[in-house]
Amino acid sequence: MRGLAAALDAAAPERAGVVTAVLGLGLEVDGLASAVGDLVAVTNDDGAVTEAEVVASARGVLTCMPLGRLAGIRAGNAVRARRGGLRVPTGAGLFGRVVDGLGRPIDGRGPIAAAERVPLDHDVPPAMNRARIDTPLQTGVRALDTLTTVGRGQRLGLFAGSGVGKSSLLSMVARGTEAEVSVIALVGERGREVREFLDDDLGPEGLARSIVVVSTSDEPALMRLRAAFTATRIAESFRDRGAHALLMMDSLTRVAMAQREIGLSAGEPPATRGYPPSTFALLARLLERAGTAEAGSVTGIYTVLVDGDDHNEPVADAARSILDGHVVLDRKLAVMGHYPPIDVLGSVSRVASKVNPRERTEWAASLRRVLAARKAAQDLIDVGAYQRGSNPLVDAALDHRGEIDAFLSQRLDDQTPLDVAWAQLARLTTILGGAR
Repeated sequence: MRGLAAALDAAAPERAGVVTAVLGLGLEVDGLASAVGDLVAVTNDDGAVTEAEVVASARGVLTCMPLGRLAGIRAGNAVRARRGGLRVPTGAGLFGRVVDGLGRPIDGRGPIAAAERVPLDHDVPPAMNRARIDTPLQTGVRALDTLTTVGRGQRLGLFAGSGVGKSSLLSMVARGTEAEVSVIALVGERGREVREFLDDDLGPEGLARSIVVVSTSDEPALMRLRAAFTATRIAESFRDRGAHALLMMDSLTRVAMAQREIGLSAGEPPATRGYPPSTFALLARLLERAGTAEAGSVTGIYTVLVDGDDHNEPVADAARSILDGHVVLDRKLAVMGHYPPIDVLGSVSRVASKVNPRERTEWAASLRRVLAARKAAQDLIDVGAYQRGSNPLVDAALDHRGEIDAFLSQRLDDQTPLDVAWAQLARLTTILGGAR
């Protein structure tokens, strides 16, 4: 029966339409009965074919966004419906490879060997079928593993302004994680930075155990959006096989910007700061696809580029409400040469108490109390008005500032095993006198 259905589908007449308008970033098509999400192929006067996706439909007219350039396309060009939706490659043959937003290799190493192709769309695991998050995931970064512990299957956001060190922190995690596979999505990056990230930040060792999906800032909005979903789908395919995958996306903000371009071109009304309502619905849909399933998990780490260092701007606020924790990178720490520039007091992991034993949780709380006391007294310290003995926590922070900073800072090429990081924190809290 399946073979008969395929034969009937192949013998069905080909549907064709025509471009009626090319407006802004998209085009309007008449004469096709395609649904939202379907692919169409536009043929220009030179015979070149550009694929596009249907993003809206109204009164028999389709609004389509191109997966390539619009140059050469005009009203009157023929449009044909494409059979089947987007499919992306997956499997072990992807390790060490760099692909574009549609899963096509762009690293010059030829076709992907023995790649299975799976549909881009995938169901979100039902809430009641998700396993509880109860196991920590090693990242190799001491400040993350101890003070903002990442759980296997958690979704964590890295919030920072431009140039603070989000990509560098991702590269540290990619090299130091114990996850079986790392999928890295570079969405909306500058073309220059992609090669630098691969060669300098990630390096051969990190790339060998990773799959990198790239869509640079000059590519169409739909390609940038598809890159995020392609990376997520690749990570999901490994989870479906029972593996524990790590998905890192840089950046979630540029995904939201791509959806803003698409939504406004499709006629949606602008809302908060020009973002149409579909942007926030898409963020929830994208982020919910990560997490645990009955077997296997996808741990998601997403960078959020806060506009003007405003951590309450719409995308940052929406992402923080969906994610299971957030890590704030502080520009002041970066300027001082403190890397990674993690603001420990401003960072929260909502699963840390569930994946760490009580003793380790108390060690982390002890260091946080010392840091909080020093921050509260910082103005007095700066003007020389703080009196020793006024607060034992502040005294401990001042007496052992070197040891605290040494623990929280880390070289880019330094990966600390999880047990070693906790042992170092235990020694530090002993030096601080328990910080009670």
